[in-house]
Amino acid sequence: MKAVFFDLDDTLLWDKKSIKEAFKATCEDATKKYDLDPIELEEAVRQSARELYASYETYEFTKMIGINPFEGLWGDFTDKINKDFRKMREIVPTYRKKAWTNGLKALGIDDPSFGAELGELFPAHRRKLPFVYEETFQVLDELKEKYQLLLLTNGSPTLQNEKLDLTPELVPYFDHILVSGAFGRGKPDPAIFEHALFLMSLQKDEAIMVGDNLHTDILGSNRIDMKNVWINHHAIDNDTGITPTYEVSRLKELPRILEQI
Repeated sequence: MKAVFFDLDDTLLWDKKSIKEAFKATCEDATKKYDLDPIELEEAVRQSARELYASYETYEFTKMIGINPFEGLWGDFTDKINKDFRKMREIVPTYRKKAWTNGLKALGIDDPSFGAELGELFPAHRRKLPFVYEETFQVLDELKEKYQLLLLTNGSPTLQNEKLDLTPELVPYFDHILVSGAFGRGKPDPAIFEHALFLMSLQKDEAIMVGDNLHTDILGSNRIDMKNVWINHHAIDNDTGITPTYEVSRLKELPRILEQI
């Protein structure tokens, strides 16, 4: 084993917590104007965002590249490399306004101008709330002396790079950073895993994929018969039929796994 390929979101960065805390802050801002339950507003906006996101012509592209509805609520998508990114850039301002406006409406509040205001507050809060798992740097410090490291992440290049700009300490650990939006295909497409191996001049049995997502990180690496480690942070039952090579509950367990191989 010569290299470790890491997923970014919810593997090294705790993206779900960042989104959760940005929702919490924005919904609490909303209570300053209206008497509403911030938890109910969050649930309503999340539902509205999912439905709107799936209605746009860019939806199939975002699924293929791996960009979720809540990234659409704060990303600017200034990537010029693909027409679908350019379409997303045009769509997202209206998308943000509608998601929050519809969320308010679900609670009986019809105020589009306030919906637009909340739609801009959410990105501002998200940019102030980057979270990294407490074990991330400890593990990377331990592994960088023994292995080549590559970051393999789904998403828009501008958005993923912005996440890295918010946590710049991560970047120097990696020999290569491969973003699906720049490559043109996202995990679990085998092609992006094969390209990662090509960048590192490695064979599939010389690297291992580490990630939290069975449907992208694990399924994709399985498709090229590459070993993988599923980080099951929340002890969920795996009823997907997708079988990881190894399963751990914490990132700090990874060095022990690698020593066994």
